[in-house]
Amino acid sequence: MEFTKFETISIKKHPEIDENWVQSRIAEDPSILGLGDVVLKDKERPQPRAGRLDLLLQEVESNRRYEVEVQLGPTDESHIIRTIEYWDIERRRFPQYEHTAVIVAEDITSRFLNVISLFNGMIPLVAIQMKALKSGNSVGLVFTTVVDQMALGLVEEDEEVQET
Repeated sequence: MEFTKFETISIKKHPEIDENWVQSRIAEDPSILGLGDVVLKDKERPQPRAGRLDLLLQEVESNRRYEVEVQLGPTDESHIIRTIEYWDIERRRFPQYEHTAVIVAEDITSRFLNVISLFNGMIPLVAIQMKALKSGNSVGLVFTTVVDQMALGLVEEDEEVQET
């Protein structure tokens, strides 16, 4: 078996690779995000009185949709707010689906990891960190979920069981 050395590169600083390239790789194979069996529903989806949602994904066997915002470099306030805003617009426009906000960034900083974790109790939110690895002339992407959607317990699970 041949050993290949990979070099971590910054997509934000790369002269040829940009956010559109990342979106296209995800659109070609949405499963690389690790969200399960999902398909691309839309790319650069216009939002009423807002910008454009980078990617809209949907689970194949359910009515769950993922509103995905891609950010190069470290997370910042505007991308987190945009992620939540697009999630909110989509869930209001299409209430027949379950919606999850997803932010994908090269570096999910500890400051924003804390903020995202605070939101996660009320907003179904997933944070995925991406790394670009280069070997020769090839570049690959690795996605790691750092904050997953919080599964809320059922009322019955929280109540004490008393014998009659």
